[in-house]
Amino acid sequence: MPIAVHTLGVAVFALGTSEFMLSGLLPAVADDMNVSVPRAGLLISAFAIGMVVGAPLLAATTLRLPRRATLIALISVFGLGQIAGALAPSYAVLFVSRVVSALACAGFWAVGASVAVAMVPVTQRARAIAVMLGGLSLANVLGVPAGAFLGDHFGWRSAFWAVAGASALALVGVVLLVPRIAPPAEQPVLRRELVIYRDRQVWLAVAVVALAAGGVFCAFSYLAPLLTDVAGLGDGWVPGVLALFGVGALIGTAIGGQVTDERLFTVLFSGIAASTVFLGSLALFSASAVAVVILAFLLGVSAFYTGPALNARVFEVAGAAPTLAGATATASFNLGNTAGPWLGGTVIDVGWGYEAAAWAGAGLTVSALGVVAVSVRVRGSAEGSPTPPLPETGAPPQTPLLKRRRG
Repeated sequence: MPIAVHTLGVAVFALGTSEFMLSGLLPAVADDMNVSVPRAGLLISAFAIGMVVGAPLLAATTLRLPRRATLIALISVFGLGQIAGALAPSYAVLFVSRVVSALACAGFWAVGASVAVAMVPVTQRARAIAVMLGGLSLANVLGVPAGAFLGDHFGWRSAFWAVAGASALALVGVVLLVPRIAPPAEQPVLRRELVIYRDRQVWLAVAVVALAAGGVFCAFSYLAPLLTDVAGLGDGWVPGVLALFGVGALIGTAIGGQVTDERLFTVLFSGIAASTVFLGSLALFSASAVAVVILAFLLGVSAFYTGPALNARVFEVAGAAPTLAGATATASFNLGNTAGPWLGGTVIDVGWGYEAAAWAGAGLTVSALGVVAVSVRVRGSAEGSPTPPLPETGAPPQTPLLKRRRG
């Protein structure tokens, strides 16, 4: 595997850490910015909004630009966004910095994936994407807990400075190690790809992803105050519990990636149902520190076990649009990452407590199960459609798709 692909994985580590680290920093940010914890939680939604808008927008606008130069520009903007966040004198400035960083993050994901697959033979494309996704997994296992640790000992701004430093290393790596990539011989025509949005299965897939992701992040976004204010754990426990969630995510991704190709809908039903059970249990037993710690780990397993199937379903129904399929999947996840923290913050704001965010998340995942059931009923011949090829541009699927699904 070319070292340039691993360089992209390092960049994704920085991107993923920035996206999720606020879940361990919300109380400190709220205190410093003199806002409520739910309002601070909107900073998570701000990043997700930027991803929702940025994924399709930058997939389209950067399509004909030089790949390497685009990566350099995007990681530079992302790093500057982290510096702006670290220096932010007000909540408004911090909010804007999150949106700008997210736009750059979304663009880097789309372009980076196309560069990764262009640097390896066809038979190694899935491995190349796996290396990039490994950066995201490490962000959950190492980056997010490290951000919480830095925030606890040196202030929340130190976490932003650390991500800015990681972005600078990624920038140097891209400049030195990523080669210039020739554009594909035939450029995709976006107006032809827009036809996929006439298919209701595409919208059902978007809804499933958004509801499933939103349910998990409705609770996960407020896990730190739940641990300290409800379960009674000290601040020093937060990084460890976040790391445990990340370990669960690694395990869940490994298991889901192995079985999704053969049992896509089985994984969707079982994974989302498990997340529903864990979210409900988190609400019921939120006063028990032991229960919350165990459930955080199990929620990481179930959420990321479902992830490959959620991605695969989007690419399956949107495979005719190689440029927009990846952007659609990214936007779908971040619709959930926008709505989830907002809903969690809303139920907390009305005085129902941090455990109410877990109840609200369970409501979203139950809705996701209903949409999956509808998808099964209306899928028709789509289940046996041929596997879409890995695109030369845009983000390829996380898992290879088979021509027939048994689950």
